Amino acid sequence: MMVATAGELEAFAADCPHLGLRTLDLASARAMVPILSPDVAAAAHTDNAWDIDTDRLLQAHAKAIRAAGGETRTKARVAAVARERYGWRVTAGDGSRVEARVLVNAAGAWADEVAALAGLRPLGIRPFRRSMARIPAPAGLDVARWPMLFGPGETWYAKPDAGALLVSPADEDATDPHDAWPDDMVLAEGIARYEAHVTEPVTRLVARWAGLRSFAPDRVLVLGRDPAAPAFLWCAGQGGYGFQTSAAAAAHLADIAAGRPPAIGADVARALDPARFG
Repeated sequence: MMVATAGELEAFAADCPHLGLRTLDLASARAMVPILSPDVAAAAHTDNAWDIDTDRLLQAHAKAIRAAGGETRTKARVAAVARERYGWRVTAGDGSRVEARVLVNAAGAWADEVAALAGLRPLGIRPFRRSMARIPAPAGLDVARWPMLFGPGETWYAKPDAGALLVSPADEDATDPHDAWPDDMVLAEGIARYEAHVTEPVTRLVARWAGLRSFAPDRVLVLGRDPAAPAFLWCAGQGGYGFQTSAAAAAHLADIAAGRPPAIGADVARALDPARFG
């Protein structure tokens, strides 16, 4: 559900068709989210959006890896990548090595760094910080069935999470690859924008954190073989849509690695191909 105050109506009208939202009378909007402020002048909604249980998705992917005889290693930062006659040798910081015929670079914010370690040209994958806060359920209400809320231009958003609310300033601050942490002022500004649309103030945070969303220069996913090294596959530039696209991206890369025609079609495959960067 997108909600707007009187000063945001122009942006609200521009966003509705772009996001596939239908306008909603305010009485119906408040029936869904009873804490909407009297200053909210317009609302729009769609019931075509679904949430993803991200932990369950990760565990399902990990289970599939194990079932196929694979292994997941954590706390094993890549220290070196060497191209060998048979394929690739990856050395971790602890000295352990992995050898493979095909290497998939799915390093997120670090994708360009991994490519450079492999002696390949970085593509301009840039990480951007996104900050989050978890707040108690406003007024002790049951928020489980509330829709995701956001403002025009995605200047903030809030969504139910395990009996609480997640609130984000929807920040997108360019940074270097690192273990991100939230900027307190940015988080406070985002919470203030959220508070301008609701009746219940935020009095405390249950938790706060930040993550990195990485984008290619054209903000389109990068999936495919490196032009200079066909056995080096890119899986990068997911932005904020890595979970949503993970199954399709993996299937497409499996087609590429196996030499099969892409199930997504040649035109879509070309649009995602790293070769588009020249």
